[in-house]
Amino acid sequence: MVLLGVGALALKGYAFVDALRVPTQAFPAAGKLTKPIWLGILGVAVLVEIAVFPTPLFFVNLLGVVGAAVYLVDVRPAVRAIGGGRRDSNTHDGPYGPW
Repeated sequence: MVLLGVGALALKGYAFVDALRVPTQAFPAAGKLTKPIWLGILGVAVLVEIAVFPTPLFFVNLLGVVGAAVYLVDVRPAVRAIGGGRRDSNTHDGPYGPW
């Protein structure tokens, strides 16, 4: 049960931090819910996970896992395609422009 709790916390935490890094305008441009809504969903999911850590199969906790999974599988690729988040590592851009 502890391993399930740690895995759920890692999944939700990763999704939350990733959502923080994506520009606000990328969400509506990709046709998804806004950034504050996703941060709210994922933030509440992380808080619930921390609050009920010994019982990872708690119903509300499972809803948080589903929310994080939806973000990572559906929303994250869509906002990345729009240009949200980090740049592609194959570009030749330095800290002050292309080289």
